[in-house]
Amino acid sequence: MNKRVLAWEGCNNVRDLGGLRTSDGRTTRWGAVIRSDTPSRLTAAGWSALYDYGIRTIITLRTHGMTENELDFTPPQPDLATVQMAIEDLTDQEFLQKWAATDLWCTPLYYKDALRRWPERHAAVISAIARAQPGGILFHCVRGHDRTGIIALLLLTLVDVAPEDIIADYKQSPDPERDELLAREGSSVREALLGAIEGLNITDYLCMGGASQDDLAAARKRLLG
Repeated sequence: MNKRVLAWEGCNNVRDLGGLRTSDGRTTRWGAVIRSDTPSRLTAAGWSALYDYGIRTIITLRTHGMTENELDFTPPQPDLATVQMAIEDLTDQEFLQKWAATDLWCTPLYYKDALRRWPERHAAVISAIARAQPGGILFHCVRGHDRTGIIALLLLTLVDVAPEDIIADYKQSPDPERDELLAREGSSVREALLGAIEGLNITDYLCMGGASQDDLAAARKRLLG
């Protein structure tokens, strides 16, 4: 897992989703899809490292109804495409009260509920990955933990990476406060993520959200070759 961590100056939570084994014995491709915290923190050297790594599309994962200046940036390279996508909705009052108004929004305990509420928003990100221009794809939120974690979970499940490896990837974004909150709720990272994955038919879920079979095939090809 540590081999996938990338050092891009200014960011502190960047890693390649390559090198993960799938259930049929294949391995996810290096340099195809990267997850990270916000590139707005990158130095000039950090942007150069991102570009030299082959990234040509950046997908920013936002929350509708929330202002996040940390997610605003303009890449210095003109051929870097940027896509803005809101995968959550803070105008959803039930979600606001249950998760956003509590500390539990920064834990994977909310994933299962988020997946239930917004299949269209999540499927749209997978379709954007499938349809992106040639080159590597970076998707990110502010910290690179939870919105990024949801999309990583969906993408890795789509290509049949084992749940334990999906959990191990998430744990590469350490957060002692998160772990304390989970323990307070009688849970853990592993239990919360298994709860989100359990019963998830990934193809049905993404198609219900509006992704086409062609999108799913193209997303798999991005990550598997």
